[in-house]
Amino acid sequence: MGVFASTDDPGSTGHEEVVFCQDKQTGLKAIIGIYSTALGPALGGTRFYPYANEEAALADVLDLSRGMAYKNALAGLDLGGGKAVIWGDPEQIKSEALLRAYGRFVESLGGRYYTACDVGTYVPDMDVIARETRYVTGRSVEHGGAGDSSILTAWGVFQGMRAAAEHVWGAPTLHGKRVGVAGLGKVGKYLVGHLLDDGAEVVATDVNPRALEWARTTHPQVTLLDDISLLVASDLDVYAPCALGGALNDETVPALRAKVVAGAANNQLAHSGIEKLLADRGILYAPDYVVNAGGVIQVADEIEGFNFERAKMRATRIYDTTREILKLADAEGVPPAVAADRLAERRMADVGRLRTIHLP
Repeated sequence: MGVFASTDDPGSTGHEEVVFCQDKQTGLKAIIGIYSTALGPALGGTRFYPYANEEAALADVLDLSRGMAYKNALAGLDLGGGKAVIWGDPEQIKSEALLRAYGRFVESLGGRYYTACDVGTYVPDMDVIARETRYVTGRSVEHGGAGDSSILTAWGVFQGMRAAAEHVWGAPTLHGKRVGVAGLGKVGKYLVGHLLDDGAEVVATDVNPRALEWARTTHPQVTLLDDISLLVASDLDVYAPCALGGALNDETVPALRAKVVAGAANNQLAHSGIEKLLADRGILYAPDYVVNAGGVIQVADEIEGFNFERAKMRATRIYDTTREILKLADAEGVPPAVAADRLAERRMADVGRLRTIHLP
C-alpha cells in the first residue's frame, strides 16, 4: 500500500493537493483531489466508477473537487472543496478490504479531506471506510450518521427548481409544468416524488432497466421514454439532468425545448461557453452546484451531530440562494453560472482571509 504519485504542480489546476493512492492486493486505485481549504477542511464524496483510463479519472476528480469548493461556499458551509474517485467497476472489485485500504489513505491526510457517498458508493460503504478513518460522513443512522444524503439532495434540487420557476413564470411552483427527469437513480427517484406532489407532469428516462421498472411500479403516471435524446427534444418546461456530468453540451443544448434547466447531476456544463449558449437560447440554467447542495448540507450536518430537521431547514434555503443568484445574473447581465461563481469566490476570499488573523 502506498501513494504512487502526486502532481508536481497541483496549482496549475488551482488545486491545493492531488494525491494518487494504490493498494495492489485489493485492486484499489484512487485519486483524492483537494481544491481549496480556504473555508475549512475539504468535503466531497467518493465516486467509484469504471473510467476508461487514468486520465479520465483524473479529469473527473479535478472537475468535481473544484465544483465542491464552490458548492460548499454557496451552501454557507465552513468547509472547503474536495472529491475522490476510485477507478474500477464497483460490481467487480468493491470489497471490505479495498474500502478499508481507501479509508487509511483518507486518514493519512489528517483531516484535510472528509469523504462521503457519491456515484457507486453507498451508506454501508461509508460505515466500512469509517473503520479506518475519522474523516467520513454519510454514515448510517445506526452509526450516528445522516443516512441517505440523496433525500436532501432531491429536496434542494426541488427548491432550486421552484426558484427558477418563479423567475420565469412568476410563481414558485411546478404545478402544471412538464418536467423531464434524466436519471432515476439515488436522487432522481426522490425528485420525481416531490414534482408529482407539487402537481407537475413528469417525463423520465434511465439507462438502467431496473430504474424504469421501479418508476412503472411506483409512479405509473410518469411517462417513460427509451432514450435520453428523445427526452431532451421533448416538449418540456423544465429539464432536470440527474445522472452523470456533461449533460449540457453542443448537441443537447440546441435540441432543448425547455425554458428551465435544473437538475442534480454534477458538472452539467460540458465545457466553458455552454452557459452562454443556454442564455442565447433563452434557457434559464440554475447552476448545478447551487441546487444540488442539499446532500452536502446533510452530510456536513453530521460532523456537528446530525439533526435531520436542522439539515432540511438549511437545504430549504437553496430556494433563497437560487433566487439571489438569478437576480444578480439579471442585474449584472451575465449568465447565472457566472453570477454563482462570483458569489462563491467572494465568500471564499472574504471568509478565507480571516485565517490570516493569527490565533494563539
